[in-house]
Amino acid sequence: MGKLAGAGAQVQGGLARVEPRPAGRSATPGAVAVGAEEAVAGVVAGRHLVEHLANPFGPRLLPHDHDYAFAAATPAAPGTFPIAHPLKLEYGDEAMADLARRVGLGLAARGDVKDAAQWAQRAEDLGLDSVWVHDSYFERDPITYLTAMGMETRRIGLGAGALNPYSRHPVVVAMTMSALDDLAPRRCTLALGSGLPLRLSQMAIPYDDTVARVSAAIDQIRTLWRGEPLKLNDKVPPLQPMFQPPHRIPIYIAAYRTPFLDLCGEKADGYLARPAESLPAFQKMRARVLESAAAHGRSAADIDFRGYLLCLFDSSREAALNRAKREPFVIYMISVLSDISMKRAGFDPALRSQIAAAWRAEDYHRAGELIPDELLDAFILSGTVTEVAARAAAYHDAGMDVPLLQPILQETAQVDAVLDAAVAYASRASTTASEGEGKRTPVAVGGGKGGPAFGRTLAGAWEVVRPFSFTASLLPVSVGGAVALSQGRMHWSLFLAALFGALGLHIGTNVINEIYDVRHGIDSITSPRMSMAILKGRITERGAFVVAWSGFIIAALLGLYLAVNRGWPIVLLGLIGFIGGYFYTAPPFQYKYRALGLPLVFILMGPLMVIGSYYAVTGTFDGNLLVVSLPVGLLVTAILHGNEWRDVAEDSRHGFTTLSAQVGRDAAHWVYVMLVLGAYVAVGLAVMVGALPTLALLTLFSLPLMAWILRDAERGAEGHLRAIAMIDLMTARLHSAFGALLLVGLVAGSAVH
Repeated sequence: MGKLAGAGAQVQGGLARVEPRPAGRSATPGAVAVGAEEAVAGVVAGRHLVEHLANPFGPRLLPHDHDYAFAAATPAAPGTFPIAHPLKLEYGDEAMADLARRVGLGLAARGDVKDAAQWAQRAEDLGLDSVWVHDSYFERDPITYLTAMGMETRRIGLGAGALNPYSRHPVVVAMTMSALDDLAPRRCTLALGSGLPLRLSQMAIPYDDTVARVSAAIDQIRTLWRGEPLKLNDKVPPLQPMFQPPHRIPIYIAAYRTPFLDLCGEKADGYLARPAESLPAFQKMRARVLESAAAHGRSAADIDFRGYLLCLFDSSREAALNRAKREPFVIYMISVLSDISMKRAGFDPALRSQIAAAWRAEDYHRAGELIPDELLDAFILSGTVTEVAARAAAYHDAGMDVPLLQPILQETAQVDAVLDAAVAYASRASTTASEGEGKRTPVAVGGGKGGPAFGRTLAGAWEVVRPFSFTASLLPVSVGGAVALSQGRMHWSLFLAALFGALGLHIGTNVINEIYDVRHGIDSITSPRMSMAILKGRITERGAFVVAWSGFIIAALLGLYLAVNRGWPIVLLGLIGFIGGYFYTAPPFQYKYRALGLPLVFILMGPLMVIGSYYAVTGTFDGNLLVVSLPVGLLVTAILHGNEWRDVAEDSRHGFTTLSAQVGRDAAHWVYVMLVLGAYVAVGLAVMVGALPTLALLTLFSLPLMAWILRDAERGAEGHLRAIAMIDLMTARLHSAFGALLLVGLVAGSAVH
């Protein structure tokens, strides 16, 4: 057997003696009898499937078939890695899809474990090489995800990476991977990195010479996998592994500093590039790894190169880039890029420092504005399925053997798009198509959002009116009508006129609000808004004005009908509603920016709408309706206040004063909590004084939704601003549920009475 240098010599010296055994003769204790001897170089390079030997308890405890016979009969191609076992009959009779190039799926340890297992199963069905799950600090355990995937799949490789020897002791890693290999034989791979100093410090874990620690961890893990004792403490006997040696598990290095690249070339089986690695940086790191490998007597074929490629899909590259700038995770990834990564990609580290400063100040909007498209393009694959597949091909051309496409947003639509992109990249058809850009029509996520110009304008108009918020106007009018119905005074034509008139005013108000927020620069492409129709060009400002005035005109026409039937008070109520809605953000009043938004919205969409709709239907006023309108007005105000609380940094930066800006984030949180809880207290008080029937307490069935929203509000108050990115939408949903239950209680209460 030939001698190896460096890490090869260490592994060679520790391997068990492998002896051919004549028929009828028992094997030597501690050795495994096979038909042919396997070169140790194959163990180090990972070219063949070989057991980590020897097991001091003897071969009788090994439940697996030995890999030597297969390796001798069908040696793997140079440079390939046996992550997924090629024997069809061992894991099932169905062959995987035929892909021209190997590609994998990358996932974070977050979300539903069962969903991740199903995604892995689909990746296997599509013919992907492997699925990798990396350690996401303070989220969930990646090995649990891989275990679930191993239970649901039979062939696809399972990559654990990157783990680190600080939060997981090498002995624990060896034990864990042995168990995983037992569940998914010959399909497992391990990647080791250094861990993040900040995260380790948060766990009070000392951070020392990381290169030496990872190097020692590799040696220790391989020693245990060979079934040999491991001495870590001179004061006590060496530890003896009590678990079976696994099938061969390749070990990758997952760290970007130069000493780690040298270590990879010396003793690792592969290199795993981290998420958000630029193409120029990967090329430089790959060259360094190969240089180190050559210095240690290894060839380029001995090292397998893989890497996580973060992906974000939308109907176009521009739309995907704009969406990326609104994602806190993307901003975080950019803010923690090292000076080395920025320089390797051709960017000034000072830009990263500015983004990081905005991130630390929790000014995510400003941070997103600072990120140029070129910076995102350097570190993230954004665009349509075809565009992302072409970008993945560029990494392959640069020497990445197996790109691991990972969705930034781990949700079904984005994972489906990742799998589509993986197949597009790896299929024979796309191999040539990606070489000639423009030959294929870009595929948008979900089939695209294109269409005739009229269709796009119509979709933009629907977005700009913010239909999710319609409950804020429909509920107060419906409550007034329900009270009239309970008194036997309902006039349906007048009620419907009041209902749709209020909706017309609400539509006009929503659109005018968006127009002037865009004009003032408050709304930008990085803002966490439910509507970006004007910003993204789905509707022009002129078109938006047409939509707004259409709503106001419909309200005016219906108001005239009501005025004919109910007299001048309807005209007064309508004028108050129009002035309050139009000048909410429009000059000269702009009362939203004078800290008057909350009290005026409470009055306009609480007592005024409830009492006004009751008057429109009955022609009279009822003082009890002031009490009835309180819970309705409080929740409507909570919708608005949640919006102001979330946007306090942007409003302050543009010089606008809202109540949230005046009282500060902490106090704004408690104002929100009091508004939401106050609605329930108001219902209870109204029932106590007889203003509402007892069945109005049906609103308490919405308490679970309220608790969920208040939990997110608490997280937002603690600094997790992503938790309240859609707080206006969440509060509107609570308002809808609360309102529907209140209406049921009013109608049912009147029937009982």
